Amino acid sequence: MDLVLIRHPAVAVDAGVCYGASDVALAGDATEQAERLAGRLAALGVREPQRIETSPLMRCASVAAALAGVRGHVPRAEARLAEMDFGAWEMQRWDTIERVQIDAWAANFEHTREHGGESVAQFDARVSGWFGTLDAREEATVWAVTHAGVIRTVTARALGLPLARCVRWPLEMGAMVHLRYDSSSACWLLARWNA
Repeated sequence: MDLVLIRHPAVAVDAGVCYGASDVALAGDATEQAERLAGRLAALGVREPQRIETSPLMRCASVAAALAGVRGHVPRAEARLAEMDFGAWEMQRWDTIERVQIDAWAANFEHTREHGGESVAQFDARVSGWFGTLDAREEATVWAVTHAGVIRTVTARALGLPLARCVRWPLEMGAMVHLRYDSSSACWLLARWNA
C-alpha cells in the first residue's frame, strides 16, 4: 500500500490562532489548490489513488472533492481524520491563552486537557483507530486529505516513533507525506516528508 497524506492548504484564519477542530475555510479556491496539489503529486511520481479519504472539515473536504472529482472518485469523509479538538482554546490566539494553562499542558503533553477538548492520548487513539483499519498488504494507493496533527500521528504509528518526535518535524500547508508498506520487510517506510 501507498498512503499519501495531504495537509490542507492555507486557511482564512490569522496567524497565531488555534483552530484545530474549528471548521474554517481555505484562504484560496479549493479547485485551484487541488490542481496545484495534483500537479505537484504527478511531478513527484505519486501513483493515482484507488480511493480518497478526507477529514470532514471544510478545509480538507473541499480539496478532497476537487481532487476526487477529476479522477471519478467520491471522497469518503472520515471523522477520525479531523484535527485535534482544542476545546476552549479553539479560535483563540495562542498568545492570549493563559501561560499557566500552556505550561500545564506542556508538562503532561499526552494526557492533560487544560482546554477541555481532546488530550493528545485521546487524539492519538482516534487517529490510530483509523490507521488500524487500513490493510497495509493491499495493493492500493490511498490519498487522505487531512491535518498536520493527523499526519504526524499516522507517521509516528507507521514508523514506530514517539509522537513527541514527529511533532517537531516541519510540515507546511499543502504538504504531502508519502508512506509505503514494504511487504518483504513487513514494515512501513517513509518515502517523502513535507514534499
